[in-house]
Amino acid sequence: MSHRTLLLVARVAGWLIVPLYVAGICTTFLLERSAELPNQDSVDDVAQLVGFGAFAVVGALLVAKRPTNVIGWILAVVALMMAIFRAGGAYAACAVATRGQPDALAVFGVWIGHWVWGLILALTVIYLPLLFPDGHLPSRRWLPVAVLGGMGTLGLMVLSALTDTLRLDAGGVKGIHFKIDNPIGIEGLGLVDDLPIFGVLNGVLLIGVVGAGVSVVVRFRRSRGVERQQMKWFVFAASLILLAPAVNYLPEVVNGLWFALVLIAISMAFGIAVLRYRLYEIDLIINRTLVYGPLTATLVVLYFGSIVVLQRVFVALTGEKSTLAVVASTLVIAALFNPLRSRIQGFIDRRFYRSKYDASKTLEAFSTKLREETDLNALSEDLVGVVRESMQPAHVSLWLRPDTTGNGEQAD
Repeated sequence: MSHRTLLLVARVAGWLIVPLYVAGICTTFLLERSAELPNQDSVDDVAQLVGFGAFAVVGALLVAKRPTNVIGWILAVVALMMAIFRAGGAYAACAVATRGQPDALAVFGVWIGHWVWGLILALTVIYLPLLFPDGHLPSRRWLPVAVLGGMGTLGLMVLSALTDTLRLDAGGVKGIHFKIDNPIGIEGLGLVDDLPIFGVLNGVLLIGVVGAGVSVVVRFRRSRGVERQQMKWFVFAASLILLAPAVNYLPEVVNGLWFALVLIAISMAFGIAVLRYRLYEIDLIINRTLVYGPLTATLVVLYFGSIVVLQRVFVALTGEKSTLAVVASTLVIAALFNPLRSRIQGFIDRRFYRSKYDASKTLEAFSTKLREETDLNALSEDLVGVVRESMQPAHVSLWLRPDTTGNGEQAD
């Protein structure tokens, strides 16, 4: 395909991706409403639709702007497959709820839902990290990781597509569960989870997942310049996944919001990194996150802790609770905000931004000396030393303009 043809195809695809995703989601919604399916529109469903909607938007933008980079195409394909995945399951559920049995199109929708999840999983957790940010493997040495991940995914997809029984709940629709015969299924090939080869294929797939994670670490350590900033965006967004064990114990609303936030953050990180728009702001975002994350947690603990303590004091003194505890706690938090922020900022700068911290201290010391020193030669040497230490240029020289006053005039 020529470059001009690729650009034309990418532009057309970029305009169609988001409308197709929206059409798929609207179709799913209308089918579920017409069948009056229970337990729909849960927090998880909404979070999933919003999160993969971000995949569709960013994917469409990258396809149109960077058609030679496969990252945008992968994001778009994942979003569209999710829309098809849900629409197929919704149609099958609607057919069963209204007519009592699935038709050919409903069977086809359930069949797609049986195997497409494996492809979505592989593209999301293997090939996106492995090919980020330029759409290529870090080197030819990582080709076995890509191949093994593909083999494991393909094996699970084939087994899922050829199982003798299809389940509607594999289509992602809650409330209705039934089983139908697979027209192209192999007799006796039951659930994939029950097959001995399932563990082998899962192991191969796991090698691909772990290998993709290792490739991110290796690429991050070796990256420099622009690529370093691109990797920072991805690592920062992906670090939200580490909160999963804690989020699982929180209410469903919080869990759903966190899941949507992860998908949105990762898709935005891909978009910023590939397009290189505001690429270098990641350092500021990381700095603010490191500062205001612990600051917020500390203030919340102090706030509620002080309320509990003060309420007990009021109960001990007056025999009843008082709103003064809330007012006093609020005033204490307001007074502690700036001192705590300054201390945490100083600790973060010393620990993670040492060069910036040392440069700031050097400039601060020079500013103090500048107010006291009167010897121009000494100041010149100090100025050169400060520039060399803070900016670290390849060469430093100082040129002083000579006194140009003449004809008997004196400089003021």
